Amino acid sequence: MVQETRQPDGAILIRLDGTFDAVAAWGVRGRLNACSAGDAVVLDFSQVRDFDDLGVAVLASGLASRPAGDVAMRGLRQHQHRMFRYFGVDLDALHHRPPPAAAALDAQPDGGP
Repeated sequence: MVQETRQPDGAILIRLDGTFDAVAAWGVRGRLNACSAGDAVVLDFSQVRDFDDLGVAVLASGLASRPAGDVAMRGLRQHQHRMFRYFGVDLDALHHRPPPAAAALDAQPDGGP
């Protein structure tokens, strides 16, 4: 099952549970493709109990075509971290994305309102 909600900071939270396989990964890729350019998206895997490596491969190939920093992931286990790295996804870059409010402040010339 997948739940999608918009967070108070404007980010789209996509919560997954159950089994994450290729079918689920294609569904997540479809949701990511439906998001507007510039939307911050958080994929929450904390309730996923079974990961299929093929699902990780499908999602990794979809993430490779997205702009860096617009998707963050949480709730992954060490094996999934390693698999994403094998498929060329830099999770450190994904997780160190500034929150939307901080990014807006950085964009202002004086760093403030």
